Amino acid sequence: MAQVSRLVWRSTDVPEELHTLLATLEEEYPVSGFGRGLKLKAKRVKGDGTVSRVTRSPGEVLLEYNSIAGAARGIGAALAKIECKESTPFKTLGIMLDVSRNMVMTVDHLKMWFRRLALSGYNMIMLYTEDTYELPDEPFFGHLRGAYTLEEIRELDEYAKRLGIELVGCIQTLGHLEQIIKWGGAYDKVRDTASVLLVDEPKTYALIEKMIAFWSEALGSRRIHIGMDETHDLGRGRFLDKFGYESGFELFNRHLGKVNELCKKAGLAPMIWSDMYFRLSNADQNYYDLEHPIPDSVQKKIPQNVQLVYWDYYHEDAAMYEAMIKRHRDIGFEPVMGSGIWTWTRLWYDHAKTEKTAVPCIQACRKQKVSELFFTMWGDNGAYCNYDSSLAGIIYCADLAYGVPANDPDKFTSKRFAAVCQSSYEAHLVASKIEAADEYGCNPALMIWDDPLLGVLFDDCRRRNPEFDLELSDRYDEMLRKLLPYQEECFAGDFEHIINALQLLLLKLELRGALEAAYDRDDRIALRQIAVSLIPSVIAAVWEFDASFRRQWMRTSKPFGLEVIQARNAVQAARLEETALRIREYLDGTVASIEELDARLSPAEKTTNALYTYNRVATGSTGL
Repeated sequence: MAQVSRLVWRSTDVPEELHTLLATLEEEYPVSGFGRGLKLKAKRVKGDGTVSRVTRSPGEVLLEYNSIAGAARGIGAALAKIECKESTPFKTLGIMLDVSRNMVMTVDHLKMWFRRLALSGYNMIMLYTEDTYELPDEPFFGHLRGAYTLEEIRELDEYAKRLGIELVGCIQTLGHLEQIIKWGGAYDKVRDTASVLLVDEPKTYALIEKMIAFWSEALGSRRIHIGMDETHDLGRGRFLDKFGYESGFELFNRHLGKVNELCKKAGLAPMIWSDMYFRLSNADQNYYDLEHPIPDSVQKKIPQNVQLVYWDYYHEDAAMYEAMIKRHRDIGFEPVMGSGIWTWTRLWYDHAKTEKTAVPCIQACRKQKVSELFFTMWGDNGAYCNYDSSLAGIIYCADLAYGVPANDPDKFTSKRFAAVCQSSYEAHLVASKIEAADEYGCNPALMIWDDPLLGVLFDDCRRRNPEFDLELSDRYDEMLRKLLPYQEECFAGDFEHIINALQLLLLKLELRGALEAAYDRDDRIALRQIAVSLIPSVIAAVWEFDASFRRQWMRTSKPFGLEVIQARNAVQAARLEETALRIREYLDGTVASIEELDARLSPAEKTTNALYTYNRVATGSTGL
């Protein structure tokens, strides 16, 4: 590992509370209780928040800390040859990793993540599990989804404790449960809608009690996140049929009260996503509405022991975060802040989006003295992100939380990333520029899966910007040139995979542009060349992308869920074959036209909603 110090510690020089931490880090890093290297000395000091100070002198490193998290972050700095005097006001600094949207990270890979999180200064991790954990006598709960066993979660908990990290369960107890409701059978009794549980049904609470018991038994932490966000259709399915209409506020509060009692029975302190209280106060169900107050009668019924988590990964101005923090306090609750490290609907960690949203969020939290902050890492629409690439975002956000200037990463973030993750921070930021959704409305993963004959996403992007494909191709060409030297690196993000993605994107953009131009000119020579040469090249690139996706997935995650992405890639290859066949039929006179290419909209027509899910670009129908 280049630019990494070798640290040697003696039990007499380091407080006993750090011995387990150091021994655990030794599994991967040059931190040892014997041999040659820089002598590590450590002492506990007083200080507000989490303190981490590292001072170097000839042959020696002095670490001053006031918590295990501060000590671990200091060790990360020492490995990176960084001297620092840092602190964070956040008593809780964590991440929430989504392991419910196909990708379920293996225990061994999570342990690697835990080490990196500790060396960055985090002290809390949530695993977001909708159904991806096993419950007794519930064979369909997590079936074919890679569900964690009780023993696996216990193993992770013990490992996290060794690193000074609190592992917290993060589940759903009302909505987002379509993965179990879909099985029907016993779950028909607890179904309100396709994704929401039936309030007041005794079998609903019997199931939830099993969920809570699992996490109470699995983890040492006495905190649990019980979800309950985005239940927009609460009470509007079977509940409405059985009992008639009832206010969403009343249903939500009554359900929360019952689940809260189950948590108390298990000795757990719950937190929930706060959005439904704010959504139900306005007709548009807008979480971030600042005008409509939550009725006093509703406020009084919110259990006071339940923490509210304010989640926001979208706003780019600190004032909005401050206003929403105040709204939570106005109803009597000190919010936990959930920001975001952008991994969802992305092939690679999106640094630009993270920077635009996390920086003002952290600024607002500091100013408003919010004490608990974590960063969500969602997996919406298939969890196709190369999640290890987000380690760059994890270290970047930790540095922000500990006071490293957002505009000066070279001095600290790059060095820490190289030492902790054994990879190039700068190269990760270059790869991050593959994401172009904000600039062009072009999600690169969905451009890969955009139907080549229908061109749903391509044509939508071109209606917004007629030159988008040329501009993106120039950008991707330049990125390829910069990333090729890192092709063999996979210690954090898998660069061979992102290079394969770039090469496929370049071919997809070329294909659709060339196909439309040749068809519009009725250039039969060009059309034949597309069918004979270009399309086979794109198909080959699809299978290269598929192979590297499988490799990085199987290196980090359980096999379940991989089939979703493999199916999308296989469909893309089949549709490319169909495109070539349609061209040949047109050229040999079997058909008078290619109807799919005739169906394009005029440049004036634009979609009102972003095309951000696979089923909206793979077909013009709703059959997927």
